[in-house]
Amino acid sequence: MTTPLSTCWTIIRGAAIGVAADRDEFARRYSPVIRAYLNSRWRNSVCLQHLDDTLQEVFLVCFQPNGVLNRAVRTEAGDFRTYLYGVVRNVALQLEDRLARERSRRPVAEIRLDELAADDSSQAHVFDRAWATALLREAAARQKERAGDEQARRRVELLRLRFHEALPIREIARRWNVDPAMLHHEYAKARQEYRTALREVVAFHQPGDMAEMEAKCVELLTLLG
Repeated sequence: MTTPLSTCWTIIRGAAIGVAADRDEFARRYSPVIRAYLNSRWRNSVCLQHLDDTLQEVFLVCFQPNGVLNRAVRTEAGDFRTYLYGVVRNVALQLEDRLARERSRRPVAEIRLDELAADDSSQAHVFDRAWATALLREAAARQKERAGDEQARRRVELLRLRFHEALPIREIARRWNVDPAMLHHEYAKARQEYRTALREVVAFHQPGDMAEMEAKCVELLTLLG
């Protein structure tokens, strides 16, 4: 279980030594990122049929005795995103190599071009986008959980309408029958609340000082811009 002082390394250390709750939390937090990456990597590939099994294989590799999480804990470099990408990529490559060997034993006429795995040259960026999406969603969920009164809940909804439905403030003001100037003020407050939640999420996943947190927030928002 996380606390206000927890970081991703709190969970990683627990998962590495076999704490069931930390392993469940690790899988819950990182499954969406891994799944999104594999889905993009294999979108035109027969490998996509093996996505669920590969996801489980990643966790087996992570949790095995003296496995990759233990090695990560020994270094604790701070940027677990890069480390996790390397783990997932290696597991994906192992599956691709195995299927390629199986293909090589089939008649040429049976080999389909759409069974080839995606070129890995741009996949690091794909993983980074999946990571950014997961963290931004986590920040949105954190902001929503904190919305203790009706005004705060309306600010959460305001952000959803503005970004997910791309509605301009004037249109939202018309729908809600409120003053646009007042809504612009609430929008600024909503953005600040979201930024606070995002800094906390970034501090959990990629610990650092305040300047580093701000830079990483900008990086996440830029990745999806």
